Amino acid sequence: MGSVLQTYSITKQYGKVTAVDHVSIHLDQGDIYGLIGRNGAGKTTLMKMVSGIAHPTSGSYAFFEEEDNRKTVSRVGCMIEQPTFYPDLRVEDNLRFYNTLLGITDSRNIDELLEMVDLQKMRKKKTKQLSLGMKQRLGIAIALIGYPDVLILDEPINGLDPTGIVEVRNLLLKLNKERNMTLLISSHILGELSRMATKYGIIDQGVLVEELTHSELLERTRQAVRILYSDPRTIAVELDGMGISDYKVLPDGQIMVYCDPSLCGKINAGLGKKGIYVDSISVVGQDLETYFVGKMGGDVHE
Repeated sequence: MGSVLQTYSITKQYGKVTAVDHVSIHLDQGDIYGLIGRNGAGKTTLMKMVSGIAHPTSGSYAFFEEEDNRKTVSRVGCMIEQPTFYPDLRVEDNLRFYNTLLGITDSRNIDELLEMVDLQKMRKKKTKQLSLGMKQRLGIAIALIGYPDVLILDEPINGLDPTGIVEVRNLLLKLNKERNMTLLISSHILGELSRMATKYGIIDQGVLVEELTHSELLERTRQAVRILYSDPRTIAVELDGMGISDYKVLPDGQIMVYCDPSLCGKINAGLGKKGIYVDSISVVGQDLETYFVGKMGGDVHE
């Protein structure tokens, strides 16, 4: 798996305000990288820098380990903030316009792009007649002109209704799976992003708080029933008898049972029937949103 994007202490200042502060992130081929943070955390500014829209105050970045980013610009597609198109032009004419801007004279790619984002039936419609979800998909189609290897999308599901969110999510997963496209996606909708991302970067007040894989996130947010008892081996035997096998006896004598937290009462009642009265039994761990909010030090709205 080769490196697709690496930033090196990249920083952006606007006067006395530091919007992005020495951020270093790393994307490998095939990653779906979720950049998570509150509004104003610095996500868009970071994306603008790696898309070439804004110039870093200090630090640098490299695509595909190439020192000169001008050599890789054709391999990167982006949609920063709102997708831009002409509302009175038809869908296919917007794509034709962006083809011209990029010096593409063969318009046969339009059919494939419309198929990729499932807008074939809308090609003759004026863009202003599209739903918000369709407009987002058209914006992604524009970013896909030239068939980039990496796609940078700023809040692609923001403001969409549930149907639109599912449409965009399925499209992005399809691009990643079928075309091995690497995705950098920003969002503050935590639950939705967790359904796509393979890696996360948590950013707060311009600082990268943490970078972790999806499997690491699952481990850190794994909930369990914690049991304290003087003879943990006795508890283990009883858990086996209940058909519960996913547990650990820790060196300090705690028993961690990895199960639905709602089973806490059932486990306690089952032990009580055997005459085993534990010192304590409780649910530990955090859900996804609690973990992220804790890292960002404030409220994040789902």
